[in-house]
Amino acid sequence: MYGAIVDFRAAFGGLIPVRSTEDIEFLVKESEVVTGKPGRKFVIGGADRLVYRIQWSPSGYHVQRLDEAGNATSSMYVQPESFAEHCVGDAMREGYLFTPTLAH
Repeated sequence: MYGAIVDFRAAFGGLIPVRSTEDIEFLVKESEVVTGKPGRKFVIGGADRLVYRIQWSPSGYHVQRLDEAGNATSSMYVQPESFAEHCVGDAMREGYLFTPTLAH
């Protein structure tokens, strides 16, 4: 069912566009299976290219802002119904949220 979410999209510069919370759920699970590590990195496109690590669970999202070295600088839990109000949800809605492709 989720396999078609990403298949039809071309990765531009090694980044896959993320368009929905269902995409986030699938992409996080895909990354966890492939890498064995929790969560997945997401990038907000723009001059600053802000990077976040998101872990998904049925009860919500654990969202961590990462610095250039990949260390968490802030961390928060976001309920599914509140995700659209977070800056990552806003970027997704506006078409500025991406995730790096995985090396298989």
